[in-house]
This record gives sequence, C-alpha cells and structure tokens, in this order.
Amino acid sequence: VSLSRFRVLNVEMGSEGPKRVTIHNYFESRGLPTGVSLGSCTVLESAGVGVLPKLYKVLESGLSSINNSSNEEVVWLHLGLNSGVLKFAIERQAVNEATFRCPDELGWQPQQSPIVPGDGGIAQARETNSVLGAVSKYQGSWTIGHGRFVCNYVYYHSLRFAEEKGHKSLFVHVPLFSSINEEAQVKFTAALLEAIASTC
Repeated sequence: VSLSRFRVLNVEMGSEGPKRVTIHNYFESRGLPTGVSLGSCTVLESAGVGVLPKLYKVLESGLSSINNSSNEEVVWLHLGLNSGVLKFAIERQAVNEATFRCPDELGWQPQQSPIVPGDGGIAQARETNSVLGAVSKYQGSWTIGHGRFVCNYVYYHSLRFAEEKGHKSLFVHVPLFSSINEEAQVKFTAALLEAIASTC
C-alpha cells in the first residue's frame, strides 16, 4: 500500500534528549521532509506507572488529529537518555517486565513485575519490526532490549497501543550531550524522520 502522508504524532524525550523547542525550531528553520507532519513533542518524567496518565493522554490526543479519510501513516518516536551509551541505540523490542535498578522519579521501584499482567509473563516481548527497514542503514547500534527500567516500561505501552491502533512505534536511546552534542542529536533525529518517511 502506498501511503501519501506520514505523521509523527509525538516525539517523546527523556530529561536530556533534544528538547521540544529545539526539535520544533530545527524543523521551522529547515522545514519537514515532503509528506511529513509533526504532531507534537512531549517531555515525559522518568517515571513508570506515574507517567502513564500523561503518556496515554498524549497517545489518545493524537488519534483525534488524524484524518481518517487520508492515508496517513502514524509513527510514535520515543527518544530516551541512556548515559551508558556513546552512540545512538535503536531498540528492537520492549519486554513485559518492570525491574527498576533504582527508584524512578516518583519513587517507584518494581521488581520482576509484568507491565501489563493480562499480556502474560515477564518474558513476553513486543517487537518493532514495522519500521526496522527504514532505519536499518543507520549509524548506531541495534539492541534487543534496553533493560527493564522506565524506557522499556514506556516503550512496551507504546508498542501495545500502536499495535491496537494500527500505528508504528520506535524507541531510540540517545547518549549524553557530552558524548554527542545537542546539534548532532537533533540532526540525527531529523535524518531518522526522513528515513522513516521515505518508506511510508
């Protein structure tokens, strides 16, 4: 199926990822790739269960902005900080397990808990195969799982929501700005959007 439009409804970031104003300013000055529209950028707290109301509000609000009669392809792009990486890490999956090595920003620290109990045990995984081809040429590493902390928690919910709604979801871990500066991270994000758009 050939799709005429591609919409990134939300670019979600961890606390040190490219800030929403930076992303919007970049695209305002350079323009978006043909056929791409950017819905919103939202910075989420580094919290598991405490961030769910905001996450689902953002995900649900995106649905109302979609023109059902159009051929828009919806992709949820998540950027999360991982201070332990020196390059971009594109995540292949999220696992139905919350095991936080330390408390999140709201003090929650689950251990070997299923994220969605109705989905089965903690070994259940959701894959992001739908957009892998678009970003396969990217510098950076592919990872099979990014631990069981907040990023996995948010990504699992996003993949589940995307599957239910017929959307796509992608999670990229970004390094500290001391490893790759802010400008380079924003350029990477823009190039990633272009790569995804080229396949939609």
